[in-house]
Amino acid sequence: MNLTLTLSLASSALFLLLVLVVAGFLMFLRRCFGRPGAPRPRPKQDDAADVECGKPVISTSKIADESAARRYVWAEVEAMTAGFTTEVVGEGGSSTVYLGRLPDSRAVGVKVQRSSERLRRAFLQELDVLLHLRHPNIVSLVGYCADRDEGVLVFDYVPNGTLFDNLQSDKRTPLTWAQRMRIAYGVASAVAHLHGGSGGALQIVHGDLTSSNVLLDGDLKPYLCDLGSALVGFSAAVGPSRFLLLGSPGYADPLLLRTGVVSKKTDIYSFGVLLLELITGTPAFVEEPADRSHSLLTAAVGPVVRDAEGNREKVRGILDRRLEEFDEGELTAVAAVAGRCIGDRPAMRPSMEEILGIMRDSIASVDGGSDGKGGC
Repeated sequence: MNLTLTLSLASSALFLLLVLVVAGFLMFLRRCFGRPGAPRPRPKQDDAADVECGKPVISTSKIADESAARRYVWAEVEAMTAGFTTEVVGEGGSSTVYLGRLPDSRAVGVKVQRSSERLRRAFLQELDVLLHLRHPNIVSLVGYCADRDEGVLVFDYVPNGTLFDNLQSDKRTPLTWAQRMRIAYGVASAVAHLHGGSGGALQIVHGDLTSSNVLLDGDLKPYLCDLGSALVGFSAAVGPSRFLLLGSPGYADPLLLRTGVVSKKTDIYSFGVLLLELITGTPAFVEEPADRSHSLLTAAVGPVVRDAEGNREKVRGILDRRLEEFDEGELTAVAAVAGRCIGDRPAMRPSMEEILGIMRDSIASVDGGSDGKGGC
């Protein structure tokens, strides 16, 4: 076979391979996103249902019920923060929260989102979700500003910092066992509301449930915040750009990390980690810069709480040593719930409504107030 024929055959084979690769890629895009203008199927109303390349069900192009909060102009935002020179009460990778004052001297938290296309979508998502929500354990939206790329959300100010701060700061009085249980119950009530409990019309997955996203007021009443990662629907598989907004180290469901599949059971896993924080007083994730290592709370105490009834003595051994008084029966019950929440099989994890029922039945300091069945 001469050189010319060999090169001709090789070129043909390479061209055919290129055509097959392009065709396969186009088929993948069509499977994920459909034809332009074609309707996309909604997720099935089943917590275990998955939607390949799914998107949030909620629309970010049209804000829901704007009457639920006031729309501010940028000049009003500058006035309430004195030109963004007031105290910074919270800061993360995507936003800064300033202590603001309304004209009537009411204190507010002013959350200013950093500017980027991805964060703009997160801002609109959080705004749309918050406009749907009213719950005593979810931060109350006062207003917003969408005039610029830096979206602004204005909340009622919650003065006592985050749950993480209250658990980890040496400058704060350690939370008692009863206080921790009331906080856990309030957070569970808020998440149950998001998930559609008590006849809620929406099915919302928070997506980033952590102790840093729980605020406490002067009476240590908890308020769930930061819904920028929220997804509306029953379950979905998220693409890479959306995946970056979901979960925090130590709290993220391993199934989410492996597959990108998000469901209500993703929040249940994170709530289990939060319960472990309340029990142990230990952060969910600890990074050691010196040797670039890290430790996970679930890895340290997961084997103990997965069989809390059979490991009562070991459960006592993981309890926060700052707790001078606690109820052993309550400790065992809560540890058992945490163990079920962080189980490897999402289908076997309890629903948030079931968790609320267990807590009402097992914990004396909880009387069911924040979910409408008593007083919290």
